Amino acid sequence: MADAQNRQIPASARRIERARREGQVARSRDLGHLLPLALGTLGLMIAAAPALRWATALLTGGLRFDARALAGPEPMLHRLSEHGLQLLVAVAPAGVLLIAAAVGAAVLSGGWNLTWKPLAPSFGKLDPIAGIGRLFSAQHLVDTAKAVALALVLGALGVWYFTSRLPAFHDALALELPAALVHTGGVLIGGFALLVGALALFALVDVPLQRHLYLQRLRMSHDEAKQEFKELEGNLEIKGKIKARMREIVQRRMMAEVPKADLVVMNPEHYAVALKYDEATMAAPRVVAKGADLLALRIRDLAREAKVPVLRLPPLARALYAHVDIDREVPTQLFAAVAQVLAYVYQLRAALAGRAPMPNAVPEIALPAGLDPHERQAGAGVAE
Repeated sequence: MADAQNRQIPASARRIERARREGQVARSRDLGHLLPLALGTLGLMIAAAPALRWATALLTGGLRFDARALAGPEPMLHRLSEHGLQLLVAVAPAGVLLIAAAVGAAVLSGGWNLTWKPLAPSFGKLDPIAGIGRLFSAQHLVDTAKAVALALVLGALGVWYFTSRLPAFHDALALELPAALVHTGGVLIGGFALLVGALALFALVDVPLQRHLYLQRLRMSHDEAKQEFKELEGNLEIKGKIKARMREIVQRRMMAEVPKADLVVMNPEHYAVALKYDEATMAAPRVVAKGADLLALRIRDLAREAKVPVLRLPPLARALYAHVDIDREVPTQLFAAVAQVLAYVYQLRAALAGRAPMPNAVPEIALPAGLDPHERQAGAGVAE
């Protein structure tokens, strides 16, 4: 009782999944009784006519006198095996149908759960003290009370139906065999239908009740909830370390591409984006590296060491950082702005090589509305 009072926290999805792996699911015995009986009654109603003809033929053949049976045991054994085979062929489909109904009832009440864990030996189940505790547990008491109530209800219905239909059974004695079988079958089907109705009412109550008792049995204490949270947190830490390691690898690969870039645009300190364009292999300029804050400063320093031009173009840097991922081409909306900057860089390189005059200041860059996160239009840039 004290343990039940400590378990006030609803079961988590992880605890329910762990219980399912151990074979603990909510099962309704009443639903398991209902479906086989209902399908059996339905099958009896559908197959009543052919079953009657088959039973009549079997009974007629079994009662037919055969003089050869007096000569020795072989003819009798032959007839017995023949009738037994006919009976097996008739009964086997009904058995398969009832097995399928039982499996379907289990799946409907608790879902499909394939596990071998319940077959493993557990010496804890041999503890007599724990067995006494389970004997007087809430679920065991509820199941016992429900089973007693079900037995009383079904017994009362059976007694009432039998006594009320006793004249009908008596009338069958005055009928010929085929008519007597039809008459008795109708009476029995009525009794089965009454039992199916009673079991259906019990199943409607038992299915949600078993689900409630199952979740109540899996309720967690505060210590168990804390322990589960720690386990999840540990897993999150491992995942975080893996993601951090992956980011580190990506950043290292990205920083290796900065010296190969054609230029770097900055904001001037918050954002840095490295661009590269190869007319032979690329359809458009591509972002090979980008970063913010300290990473942006590292990109700038690497570019300066490799003598890659670094331009202060805050709106363009913000737009590229916000809308273009690493190793992706520049979108068409930014083609014109990036083309102007690349043309300036190519002219600057030609001037430094002595093949062209020194260009003027960085051209003014105009961005389409909505691309700059700060909604600023670019002014004149300053080359570093």
